[in-house]
Order: sequence, then structure tokens, then C-alpha cells
Amino acid sequence: MNATHLARSTIRELLELGISDFVISPGSRNAPLSIAISEAAERGLADLHIRLDERGAGFYALGVAKAINEYVAVICTSGTAVANYHPAALEALHSDVKVLFLTADRPARVRNTGANQTTLQDGILAPLLTIDTATPVDLSEILCGGPVHINLQFDEPLLPQDHNDWLAGFSLTQFDDEVEAKESIAVAPAGVLIVGHDRAGFSVDAINEFADILDWPVIAEDPLSITSALAHASLFLADEKIRAALAAPEIIIIGRTTLSRSINSYISEAERIIVIDPRTQFIDTQRSADLILTSIPHVTKHATPQEWDQKWIDACDHASRVMADERVWSEQSAIKTITSNLPEDSALFVGSSRPIRDIEACASTREGLSVFANRGLAGIDGNLATAFGIASRFERTYAVIGDLTALHDISALANPIDENLTVFILDNNGGGIFSTLPQAGVADFERIFGTPHNLDLEKIIAGFGQPVMRVKSNADLVQVIASQPEGLNFVIVELPTRADNAARLKEIYQRVASAVRIGINLA
Repeated sequence: MNATHLARSTIRELLELGISDFVISPGSRNAPLSIAISEAAERGLADLHIRLDERGAGFYALGVAKAINEYVAVICTSGTAVANYHPAALEALHSDVKVLFLTADRPARVRNTGANQTTLQDGILAPLLTIDTATPVDLSEILCGGPVHINLQFDEPLLPQDHNDWLAGFSLTQFDDEVEAKESIAVAPAGVLIVGHDRAGFSVDAINEFADILDWPVIAEDPLSITSALAHASLFLADEKIRAALAAPEIIIIGRTTLSRSINSYISEAERIIVIDPRTQFIDTQRSADLILTSIPHVTKHATPQEWDQKWIDACDHASRVMADERVWSEQSAIKTITSNLPEDSALFVGSSRPIRDIEACASTREGLSVFANRGLAGIDGNLATAFGIASRFERTYAVIGDLTALHDISALANPIDENLTVFILDNNGGGIFSTLPQAGVADFERIFGTPHNLDLEKIIAGFGQPVMRVKSNADLVQVIASQPEGLNFVIVELPTRADNAARLKEIYQRVASAVRIGINLA
């Protein structure tokens, strides 16, 4: 089939299905797609994003898709370009984000012949579903949630030979928004609702509504989104005696709990566990629980005993008093300062490793933020590019990431954005999380786990021509946030050593446990 006709047919169908965001990396074999999208963008039918490298483009598309919860198409040429999508494809799969990986290929007849820039692209993004085709396909049957790979075989000529108005008569497809019927379940009067950071894809409003109906204590890995969440639970539940005192007859988990061992230990001690997560149908098929649901159910229950609620409120209050006094300059106090001072109606992207765990443990609950993170596989790759994509959909966006995370994706700065994004880089010269794990103190720790970079991040970022500043106190952080700098900005947060942070964190756990034990009469 003519390459131009295949590209135009594909792009028109995507547009009619309501897909309007297209991320392109420059290439030759994908020229038919690039030209078609450019023509659609000129008609106001598409938003065109250009990203120079495919690895970053995949994560950028992931960020946009997270922000809008709609399909975003990301498009590349053949060969290694496709392989560079794999990290973002896996993250999209395991977090169930709607990204369409649209890859250009040579005709099947030239595979395994030594043809330039040709490899076996069919299945290269496994375990994603791949459609390998040289003719148009019905995409409405394929794009039904979750990432998909469409591999298009383009034969030469790659440039259009006509000037047909291929977008004439364009119209959007109307979809049936019928809501799936909810299952009804009976639950115990006393229990705990635990919400994983990615919320299993459910909206904040849906979870808050469910939490109100359930009327149980709520633990959220993202305390900045779930309004009824009790802060600092991962801190005080690290204490075995407190866990026993707060043991739940029943726990409902929405999504995955991936951040703290204390929460997972608490879950393992429950009498009955209910999991709500649609990914159990096609990704997490071996997940176990007493009951597994794929949608938020209707619940019937008796009134929650007042003493059950009060016990949790007391534990949270005593932990919160300890954390309110945490003013010593540290990673934890920096996280508290950042998250409590961000303006309402802004977005926050949180990097993996220590930042996201410190927010779960140390941040106070609040409203007014849209919070995102890559928790599908919890990697540190592509975090800057993901934040760039999220920023394309918000008036003001912030990101909190570690220094190694920033260096891992430093090439994103070669393709900066114009949107208002302030990136806080927590700089402790290496992999801080390992100082808080059992690996701490093993022989040759610094070389194989600590991995100090010994680099001046301020100079590196300035070398890309990006505005950058360095802060060394909570007061500095407050001032930066209040100034609301325009455009893309970087803030190097200079912190104590990783060893000092690990010791500080251990001390926080001990102080919180002691206060809660005394407060709920366990001492």
C-alpha cells in the first residue's frame, strides 16, 4: 500500500477517535506520519510535540497521557529508535496509562536481509500488544485502555505524491459513556482503607467519595491527594507494638502498595483483605487476596465503632505533633516545606526512590494538588521527560526528584520546554535510599550502592542554558516557591550527607513511635 495513504488513514482514524496529542521524534521512515500530523496540526486538529530522542519522547508522551487520562500517540522511525521506547512502554503497561506507540518500519519482505536500519520490530515492546501491519486496521477495537504498539510497514516513496484534502469531512466519533454496574459487597464495621500511590487508575474524586461512604480510617501513599488520609501512618506503623494495637479485622486496598515495608507488614496481619484494581485482570493476574474486584463497589456495613476511629485519630495526632517540630534541615524537612507551600491548582511530579517515600511518611495532608509519579515499575529513568509532559497540561507544575534521577535523564535538557515547571533536585551526592536499606554498611558500600557522582549539578544544568539556583534552608525553599518563577527552572536542594540523613530518619521513626505509644497508652 502507498505509504502516504497508510499514514493518512491511520492519523485520520486516530483523530476521529478523539486522539489529539502526537509526540514525534525526527526520522526518515516515519516521514509519512510526521507530514500527515503536521497537516492536521495546521488545521487545528492535532497538538504536535517534537522531542529529539525516542527514549525521552516515550516518557514525555507518558506524562501527557497521565495528565489528561486520554490516549497520546508517540511516533518514531525504524531500528533502535523503537527499542528506546521500551522503558516508557513497560511503565505505561504496569501503570495502565494510555500511550499509543506508533512505529515506522520497512516492508516485511526486507527483514533479515541486511537492509539498513531494519530489525524485528514486531513484538519488540513486549509484553505490549503489537499490531504489525502494512494496511489500515480498525483501531477502535484496539484502543480500549492501556498502552498499545502499532508497527506500520512503509514502502517507498515516503513523501506524498498528491495534494488531496484527506481531512475533508472530518468528524469525531461519539462514544457510549455507559457506566459499568458496580458490585455490592458487605464489609466489617471496623477496617482500614489503604490507597496505593497510583490509585489503580481511579480518580481522586471517586476514591474520596468511596472513603466517605466506607467511613474507615484511610492510609494513602499519596497524602497530598486523598483528603481523608491520616498522615504519617508509615512512620508509626513501623513499630510492631503499634501495629498490633491498630490491627484491622478487614483492609481494603485500592491499587498497589509499593512504598513502605511497614504498610505491607500491617496489611499482612489483617484478618481479611479486599483488593480493588482493574490490572488484576490482565497484568497482576497472580495477585492474591480474600476478594479481588476490578471496580469500586457499593458497600453495606454497620456504623464504624467510635473507639476504632478515635484510636487512629489519636495515633495520627501524636505523630503529627512530632513532625510539626521537625525543623532541622534535612531531606524530610525539605519535603515537608515544599509540599506544604506549593500553590493550589498546580501539579506535582514526584521522583522514585527516597522523595516519594519521604512524602508518604512526612508530608501533611492537604488539598489543591494534582500529584503524579511513575509507580508502574518505579524506575528513575525518564523522570524529567515525564514531568515535561505533565507540565504541558497545567498552568504551573513542580517536580521533586533525586540527584541520580536528574542525571539519569539529563539529556532531556537538550530539548527543554516553555511551560512553567520548577524542578527541585535533592542533592545528597548519590543514591540516598540505599543508606536506609539493609545494604547500608556492607563492604564497598559507597562504590556499589552509594555511587557518589561528585558533580556540580548547578554547573551542568547551567551548561544547558537553563535557569538554576541552589538552596540550603527551608526559608530558601519558601522564598523560591513564593516567587513563582516563569518557565523552566531548576533548584538544587543542597542536603546533609546520606549517612546523616539515614541517622536522622531513624531518629524520626523512634520519636514518632515513642510519642504514639505514649499517646495511645501502649508505653
